Amino acid sequence: MRLLFIHSDHLEFEAREKAGPDSLAETEGVPMEGRMEECVTAFISVESDDEEDIDGVVENALEELRDVTGQLNTRNVVLYPYAHLSEDLASPDAAKRVMQDLEAALEAEDYEILRAPFGWYKSFEVSCKGHPLSELSRHVAHHRDEEKDEEDLDREPSDWEVMYPGGETDDAVSAKADTSSDMQAFIEDEVEDIVASAGEEPPHLEIMKEKELVGYDDLSDVGNLRFYPRGKLIRDALMEYVNDLVVDYGGMPVETPIMYDLGARCIDEHAGKFGERQYRFESGDRRMMLRFAACFGQFSIMRDMHISENDLPLRIYEMSTYSFRREQKGEVTGLKRLRAFTMPDMHTATGDMDQAREELMKQAKLALQTSEDLDINYEPAIRMTREFYEENEAWVEEVVDELGKPALLEIIPERHHYWSAKIDFAAIDGLGRPIENPTVQIDVESAERFDIEYTDGTNQHHPPILHYSPSGGIERVMAALLEQTATMDNPRLPTWLSPTQVRFIPVNPNEHLEYCEELSDELEAADIRVDIDERDESVGKRIAEAETDWVPYYIIVGSDEIEGDQLGVNVRAEGEEIDMTLEELVDTVEEDIADLPQQARYLPKHVSNHPKFTGN
Repeated sequence: MRLLFIHSDHLEFEAREKAGPDSLAETEGVPMEGRMEECVTAFISVESDDEEDIDGVVENALEELRDVTGQLNTRNVVLYPYAHLSEDLASPDAAKRVMQDLEAALEAEDYEILRAPFGWYKSFEVSCKGHPLSELSRHVAHHRDEEKDEEDLDREPSDWEVMYPGGETDDAVSAKADTSSDMQAFIEDEVEDIVASAGEEPPHLEIMKEKELVGYDDLSDVGNLRFYPRGKLIRDALMEYVNDLVVDYGGMPVETPIMYDLGARCIDEHAGKFGERQYRFESGDRRMMLRFAACFGQFSIMRDMHISENDLPLRIYEMSTYSFRREQKGEVTGLKRLRAFTMPDMHTATGDMDQAREELMKQAKLALQTSEDLDINYEPAIRMTREFYEENEAWVEEVVDELGKPALLEIIPERHHYWSAKIDFAAIDGLGRPIENPTVQIDVESAERFDIEYTDGTNQHHPPILHYSPSGGIERVMAALLEQTATMDNPRLPTWLSPTQVRFIPVNPNEHLEYCEELSDELEAADIRVDIDERDESVGKRIAEAETDWVPYYIIVGSDEIEGDQLGVNVRAEGEEIDMTLEELVDTVEEDIADLPQQARYLPKHVSNHPKFTGN
């Protein structure tokens, strides 16, 4: 519940028009107009989480009202339903009940109450007294949340170690000095709670806007981004790359709904276990939520399947566009932390813990392949319960050996989540802060919760299930790539992700454009993204534009190039011009791309036709 208290000279309201169907609007037991002098006006938003324990949230709201009215020395209270304090509202019936229960409880304590009706558009006038305590806000949770908070405070802290290939371990803080700079930053953030460069924006925010990749939309919710053609090409190429990787590994693609019914016990329980903020809403008489990952849909598919022991490991995969988390506004950060994002998500049903551990090892190694293909350094963190670690220490050593680099170990005293062990991989941004990307988890609860079973021919069994994202959120991958460019002397994207891979710059468009067209046709036949800057600008200005656009290969074409068989190719990665034949240029670009996805060009062939998408 959200509360805004105004110490008022007076509050006056009049109900004007029903805000929805007749069943929504209160018409009995509450005035349609009213005025109260010398009062505390309580503007109230009842939230979806409050429905879990209405009595508890009412009692906590009463405590806040007693406190505020005591400080202000008044017993006159206006209860005013006000939906605009929250984006996650409770159902109308629950909100009306909270308002009615608050009114009854306050009247029982001899308060003078004026309650405005629920479900109406109302005109109102409030006169705020304007002293230091005249405007106060509160966020009230129900008792279960309080008990959970107290439980969190009572939990033993995790133990943190660093394990090296070979099995040697050391206390994480003590080991920090002997690790890479990225692992040092990871330890500082995870273990020491040191916030690197507090208050500074990650470099990728400026880059994504400057390069016209991604932008904000003030007509949408915060954390929902729009992708311009260059950014969409990069995002689409990354999605295709991950799809190919997972399908080649054995993942079977599906597509599932983006919203689910919280009235289903399995959905409500799993959403509660997840712990992140969620979008919840009403659809008719059903409480719904937007998915935060593809778990619900893929578990539902597995539940409805006949799975035999021979089918295991069974890998169901989805590129979940979109997934949603209702991050707070202050937490939303460019491509790193969003409210709507694209999550490659695979769930693997396994026969037993031996097979689950085997799969986790393979999937962790596959995540490291994305590190190599994307040229992003990932630092691993292995998180597990103490019980799991003690039973599987030799296996954990084997995992670290396979990863081939030191790993941060978090040893949790007791299991409080659906997973017993997981491996997270983090890139480090330009400010020394982690961007968590790939993850793989062993889930020991969900099969039973969602009634997922396999048969061995005689008996039915609940399979351990792995949650896996081989790259992490696609937008976070883009963030990591752009953060990496901020540390380069000559910033660039990998050739396969560069919106333009080759650009021709005719010295005199009237004389040399036709030859550039012929060259570009040959490159296009080789599936290379090529464009021509034939604008009526100086050669120097067009060269500067190619540098600004981070074009990996650009060629200035004049009479010498037309008459000879060599092209002077400016190679961004080398920072120099290298003479090549056209065939050598094609071979060089194809060697860069190798077997990675190759999208078609998303912008027109001629730079003169490239529109400006931002005011930059």
